[in-house]
Amino acid sequence: MVSSECGNLVVLGLGLIGGSLARAVRENGFCERIIGCGHRAPSLERALELGVIDEYTLDVDSAFRSADIFVICTPTLTASSVLEQLLPQMGADGPVVTDVASVKGSLRDTALRVAGAMPPRLVLAHPIAGSERSGVDASRADLFVKHRVIITPVEGNEPAAVQRVRRMWESTGAEVIDMAVGTHDAVLAATSHLPHVLAYTLVDALAGSSDSEEIFRCAAGGFRDFTRIASSDPTMWRDIALANRDALLAAMDDFSEHLGRLRCAVAEGDGDTLQDTFMRAKEARDAFAEILAQRDQ
Repeated sequence: MVSSECGNLVVLGLGLIGGSLARAVRENGFCERIIGCGHRAPSLERALELGVIDEYTLDVDSAFRSADIFVICTPTLTASSVLEQLLPQMGADGPVVTDVASVKGSLRDTALRVAGAMPPRLVLAHPIAGSERSGVDASRADLFVKHRVIITPVEGNEPAAVQRVRRMWESTGAEVIDMAVGTHDAVLAATSHLPHVLAYTLVDALAGSSDSEEIFRCAAGGFRDFTRIASSDPTMWRDIALANRDALLAAMDDFSEHLGRLRCAVAEGDGDTLQDTFMRAKEARDAFAEILAQRDQ
């Protein structure tokens, strides 16, 4: 049990991630009171009914004024709009503000454009955890256990604010690491955003086929596993694709180049190239599986 070191934690957006964060900090005692905030009363009332939060408000500004830590848990593009609203209120004595968005560059750029410099108490972060399910009903207190949370401190951040965000996430059982904003967005474009684009594209292409009924009826476990993430929230992933456009385009272009070479190998009956490609991929995937196994120990 972590001794309570935060009075009011405000969570803006009680979906899977926001709800799970609220559940985790309630369970570990990191904060004294959890306040939900958002634009839709029914979802907040549901969070209150489930015991995820202690109270809620639809007034973002009043929630901000009452917070010790204010966490923006909205879709990426919405997070930028929220940040624009809050930036004029951020000061040296105000709450620590952080987020959970999958793209960091767009939020950093919003802060620089509106405020002219990175506010000392704005600490951008991203938990690498989730599910194809969404909503507060899908939230759970152990979602972040043994998962990584990336913090992207920038010049001008107050060290104490960075440490407070770090301790909050560590209290959930997560492993917290630091990363540069640009590195984060490039890594996530390749390992998360591109796979989601591929899964959505494959399912959409097959669904539009004249044989789609037979295709889905006969699809086996490999198809199910590969396309599971196509059941994720489309609005969230639309926002991510737009917010991380440059890094995602670079990842898509690199993948298209590799796919083009593989297509040529198939067309030309080049078994050696196919074998070499599949073998390299297998070895890399096996090594990745070992990393995951060690992390889960």
